[in-house]
Amino acid sequence: MHELPFSQACENNKHIILEILERHLKDGDQVLELAGGTGQHCVHFAANLPNLHWQSSDIPSNVDNLNLRLADAKLANLPAAITIDVNHPVWSSDRPTAIFSANSLHIMSADSVENFFKGIGEALQADGTLIVYGPFKYAGEFTSESNEGFDRWLKDRDPASGVRDFERVSKLATKANLTLIEDNAMPANNQLLVWKKSK
Repeated sequence: MHELPFSQACENNKHIILEILERHLKDGDQVLELAGGTGQHCVHFAANLPNLHWQSSDIPSNVDNLNLRLADAKLANLPAAITIDVNHPVWSSDRPTAIFSANSLHIMSADSVENFFKGIGEALQADGTLIVYGPFKYAGEFTSESNEGFDRWLKDRDPASGVRDFERVSKLATKANLTLIEDNAMPANNQLLVWKKSK
């Protein structure tokens, strides 16, 4: 029996993220999750939104780990996770009506963040929704001292990672035909950003 992957942060924020997802996702939506991580988010969201289809994904090295929790959950609307690396030009997924990603942009390199938005621009259906959760800087400033410390910790571990500039991310989203419709302040100095893709 494998021990299921676990993140306390996911456990803490999944309820408040769900409240916002419920405003923006609708019955019948085909949701693609990028960087599914431990699977706690997708299991919670799929269980509470049973009338949409939630397809989680992650990089090859984490998919087996992610699928441990998905297999344990046995939810009809949550199939096994698939492999997606944002740096590969073709994603192995049907064109979703919504894309969700949490705590991913600050882990990726700047080039990968560009590829993330480029891929979303190609994969997401017209009038589709993109929802991204995580920490951001605004006008070059951190929103808290803890985020500044987190950024230092990230860069010590991997110099290519780090808390992303909201303005830079916004430019990439605009290039991908996405319009920001909400910027929600969340607990633990995070944000939940919601974009709509132009028709």
